[in-house]
Amino acid sequence: MQPIEAHVLPADAVLEGGDLDCGSGLLLLIRRGIDPLLPGQLLDIRSTELSVDEDLPAWCRMTGNELVSFTRSGRERSFLVCKGPLAGREALRAERAVGASAPAVIEASGPLEEDAGPLPGPSPAPPIAALSVMGIGSWPRPRWLLQALHAWLEGRVSDEDFESTADDAVRLAIAAQLRAGVDVVTDGEQRRDSYASFVGKRLEGTQLVPLTDLLPMVDHPEALAESFASLDVPADKVRHPAVFARLRRTRPIAGHELAFAQGVTDRPVKVAIPGPYLLTRTMWMECWSDRAYPSRQALGADIARILRAEIFHLLAAGAAIVQLDEPVLTEVVHGRASGGRSFMCGALSEKGEIEQELTFARELLGAVLEGVPRERTALHMCRGNWTPDESAALTGDYAPLVETLASVNVGAYLLEACTPRAGDLEILRGLPEDRRIGVGVVNQKHARLETVDEIVARGHRAAEILGAHRVLLVPDCGFATFADNPVASAQAAEGKLKAMAEASARLRAELL
Repeated sequence: MQPIEAHVLPADAVLEGGDLDCGSGLLLLIRRGIDPLLPGQLLDIRSTELSVDEDLPAWCRMTGNELVSFTRSGRERSFLVCKGPLAGREALRAERAVGASAPAVIEASGPLEEDAGPLPGPSPAPPIAALSVMGIGSWPRPRWLLQALHAWLEGRVSDEDFESTADDAVRLAIAAQLRAGVDVVTDGEQRRDSYASFVGKRLEGTQLVPLTDLLPMVDHPEALAESFASLDVPADKVRHPAVFARLRRTRPIAGHELAFAQGVTDRPVKVAIPGPYLLTRTMWMECWSDRAYPSRQALGADIARILRAEIFHLLAAGAAIVQLDEPVLTEVVHGRASGGRSFMCGALSEKGEIEQELTFARELLGAVLEGVPRERTALHMCRGNWTPDESAALTGDYAPLVETLASVNVGAYLLEACTPRAGDLEILRGLPEDRRIGVGVVNQKHARLETVDEIVARGHRAAEILGAHRVLLVPDCGFATFADNPVASAQAAEGKLKAMAEASARLRAELL
């Protein structure tokens, strides 16, 4: 596009980008400026950086936003960008137009809050009996919650209004679990856009951006775009946490979720949070993160410190179990060769050699769990849960991961085991005998409800191999890892948990 003397159309909002280039944070500011706009509204992006002449049109093409016009006077540049295609402008209602604004440049933050003082000790929580039934974490969100979630992420709904809406969804999710007869409940992760990326709204130094925003910033955008094809929803609807400054935990990551759930039920509450290795693979993108951290290892050190503080605060608030989600470890050993990039439950950063990655994961998990009461913790692992298509997920048993699992100081491993992709249960004999095993006994990807007899048979085999006193009953994974992409309906999720609870009652009578 050639520059013109002046824009013909008036802007609805203005963003002063200064001399930032797209890799130094300009795209993050653009995302903050364009998200609150309605489709068809115009953002005037002003810049003095020469490289933006080429990079911004590429961003527009890849994200579906239209570059309407471009002016240049010396070093001063002005790009008028429409949110979505310009044709949508006619549909706008004039009374909802957004006023002009000029977001401030975000600077790196100071010391971490976690370093400020001692961490609290755990509060008592009821013990979890053998053969207890619990979900992994996520639950299908109602349509009205999804609408509120997207409006909130785009800055069109206040925190207070969104939380009030989410409260209602949590009540429904917990009520369904209680009707099913579970022993331990979760809040269904109703407030999260996904099981892991939600931290981009809870931590300072990171921001949630659509996956398509990453394409202009990587060396091979076509390959990354191809990996997005495995998603069952458009990539511009899935948001990714981009790190642009040192991470800081200035408020709880999941403490608010726990507090509300405890007010709804007197059953033990489990809280799932993303594990440290998962977050380094999710949050480290060379195009942005290396401006804040010299390496993925340096980022991992801060993530470990933040998660350790979060766990201590969750246990102090009475969480029965804190679960660390580390599904991407299966991608390390069963995914594509080292150096590749793939979409596995949101992990987009490249990986190194297998043993190097496993060592890094063990070090991170060891740092997070240092001093944490083992009996109140769990580790979850699966092979991918972003689509109900079994053929799209990884296949491979736990053999190459047993040593890593055994080194992690948690009280329970909650493992995918129902699907044939997970291999034979016998391999789990290699795990320490003083740890419990949450055995996946239903497949959340299948709409068919497993019968009680099927689940009882799986429970008997798990008890035979591992000992009944060590077995917990879980689904293979959550029912809605990504908010917009549930792999099961709420009715199917409740039906599967109900069958598990009935099977648990029979197993307890027969085995304990």
